[in-house]
This record gives sequence, C-alpha cells and structure tokens, in this order.
Amino acid sequence: MDTRVVVTVRGIATGGAGVAELPDGRVVFIPRTAPGDRASIRIDKSRPRWAEGSLCELIEPATERRAALCALYDRCGGCQLQHLPYERQLEWKGRMVVDALTRIGRLERVDVQEVVASPRETGYRSRVTFTLRRLRGGHLVAGFHALDRPAHVIDVAGECVLPRPELVEVWKAMRSRWGQGAALLPAGGRLRLTLRAAEGGVALVVEGGPARWCADELAAAVPELDAIWHLPAASEGAARLVAGSDHGAATPAFTQVNTEAATLLVEYVLDLAGPAGVAEQTDRTDRARHAVDAYCGDGAYARGLAESGWRVTGIEMDPAACAAARARSEARGLEGFRILQGSVEDRLEEALPADLLIVNPPRAGLDEDVVRAIGEQRPPRVIYVSCDPATLARDVAGLSRVYEPASLRCFDLFPQTAHVEAVLALTSRVG
Repeated sequence: MDTRVVVTVRGIATGGAGVAELPDGRVVFIPRTAPGDRASIRIDKSRPRWAEGSLCELIEPATERRAALCALYDRCGGCQLQHLPYERQLEWKGRMVVDALTRIGRLERVDVQEVVASPRETGYRSRVTFTLRRLRGGHLVAGFHALDRPAHVIDVAGECVLPRPELVEVWKAMRSRWGQGAALLPAGGRLRLTLRAAEGGVALVVEGGPARWCADELAAAVPELDAIWHLPAASEGAARLVAGSDHGAATPAFTQVNTEAATLLVEYVLDLAGPAGVAEQTDRTDRARHAVDAYCGDGAYARGLAESGWRVTGIEMDPAACAAARARSEARGLEGFRILQGSVEDRLEEALPADLLIVNPPRAGLDEDVVRAIGEQRPPRVIYVSCDPATLARDVAGLSRVYEPASLRCFDLFPQTAHVEAVLALTSRVG
C-alpha cells in the first residue's frame, strides 16, 4: 500500500538522511531532504519505533537547500549531502559525531573543536570503484549502486563530480574502447573496476572473472592506463599485475582517496602526538619514548613519529602495506621504527607497553580483545582516528572506565557524502 504523509524535516541523521516525526510520534528517515523542508513522503519501511521513507514532493523547500551538483544525484546512492551547501555539510558532520559520542558513548560533555574542510569540494577522489554488470540480451551497465535499489547499478559515464579529472577521462576512454559487451575485460556477469590516480599514473584493478586473463588488448586500447591489475573471482591471493608497470605508487595497495585532506589529518595527529622527549628506565638510563601505531597502513603516522624522535612500533595486516612502510622508512633512513605484520588483535599486547597509542581501525572499529588490552595496559595517551562515529562511540564507552576525552577534531575527507573522520584524544584517568 502506498502510504503518503506530509512531514517537516528537523535534522540530518548519521547516514545522511533527513529526520522528521510522523503524526504517530515515530521517527522517519528520508534521504535527499534537508532541515526545514516541508515534504510529502512515501513510507517504504515501517517499524514499531521508526520508519524509512522516500521523497515524493517538496512542498516548501528549506532555505538552506541547494541544487545538486551531479545530474545522477536523484538516482545514485554514492552521495548523501549534495543538496546542502558545503558549510552546512560540515556543521552536520560535527553534530553526527557529537550525537554518537553522547548517545552511544555516554560522554556527558564533548565538543568538536573544528570540522576541517577538504581543500576540494569536488574532484578530490584519487580512487573510485565502478561495478560492471552484463545483463540478459547483451545489455551492459557500469557505474554505481542505485539509491533506492542497492542491488541495482545505474550507468555512469562522466557525470560523477567526485573523482579527480584524470580518472573521469580514463573512465570515459575505457567505456568507449572496451568493445561490444566490454569484450576486452574478463568474462563474467559482474566485475569491480577500480581506477586509482597517483604519481605513477592511473592504475586499474579488475576484480572478478577467470584467472589468467590477458590484458594486452585492453592496455593497447587504453594507453592512458599505466598499470592493470587482476584479482580473479574466488581468489584469496593478492591482485596480479597483468599489464604495465608497478613503479611508483600505481599499485592496488590502500591509500586515502582524498590525499590533500588526508595530509591535513596526518599533520594534526602528529602535532597532537608532539615530540618524543625521553622517559626514565628503572636502571636510570634514558630511552626515547615509545609509540604504537596500530592499523598503520603504509606508515604515514609512524614515519612522522620516528622523524620527531619516537621509537615506533607499527602493526599492519596487509603484506603490501607492510612492505611499503618498511621501504619508505628505509628510504628516509629512519631508525627506531619496526613493523609487526598481523592483526592488531594478535599483536597489540606484544607491542605494548607504550607512552602513546594511535589506533586507526577500519569502519568496524576495535575488536573487543583490543579494547580489553588497551584497558589493561593503559597507555597514558590514546589517539583514536575513526571513520565511523558509531563504532568510535561504542569503543569509547568500553574504555570510559580508564580514559577520559581530552580533545575532539573532525576532518572532511569525503565532501558530498555523510562520511566523516574524527580524531579523539584520550588520556588515562588518575587513580
């Protein structure tokens, strides 16, 4: 049954949807709405305490609403906040983090010092992933998942405003030259195609299809690609270079997609950590203070800490990232830096004790064993870099017995989306 109702939007939820109240008092979440909108909505999902809806008609648009930057915004699920001016996006992202920390983390008083804007509002993504589907009747679609039907893919040519310009140009070149039914790509009904721009050029990672795919024809047709990597379907190994060169940074290893904003984030974390100084040992000798960089990736924090005098232990599971961290530290002639390959759950206790612990976990947050180890070992200072306010708040609640918040600053690495990076400094409670 098509149930429609008129509501007035009062806020933005963590996922980017507008928040309003239904006549029966339940909360309803409506994507693509802004605070102040008076709108006719359709109820798509109804639960005892909440509901999800979709926008049917804007009766009275909010004064702060703006026209979307992308022609596909009404159908594409990639962005959530394009209809808000950028300054308002930043404001609501800060509110999302504070809301999670007070509601889930049970912190009584917490304020965001600042939400640091991205240097670029558009054209900032150095990595973008498209889904390609071969459909019945020889039809082909390649793009992003749809807003209201996530299992479906909408076709994307050059409309997206988030990738760096060189990625848009390479994507358009690929689409025009990969042949009927994308014949130059591996066989298969579904492929993931990731383009990445770096100093070494533009690289393509193809996920899916049979092993031993030959990429020579694609490389010849799209010379704008400096490297092509392939990860076959059901493969548990690493992607294999199948065309071009692995020189420079044109490899499939993880890096932040917004390099300029990520630089501001790293600089802030290192400034927050401060210089190492020395700590006294029981044998009356001095040693450089010890920092642990958990989930260290290619070692951006670790290298900066080592350069300012810290003894650093990095922990990282990905072998390629570990190799990159070691190579880059050796190239700089850094001493006092070691990296432990493996999961943080398995290797954190080996790395501790430390004077400073930096954790930068994936969206799932910290494993329970990691929270337990931190609480038991109790490093004097913890800097938690989070990409998910809810899991940050959950983990802070687990550490609240022994730690209290010292400062909170947010960084916008993903303009036009609801994602936000938060840096929460924690200090050990006295006693």
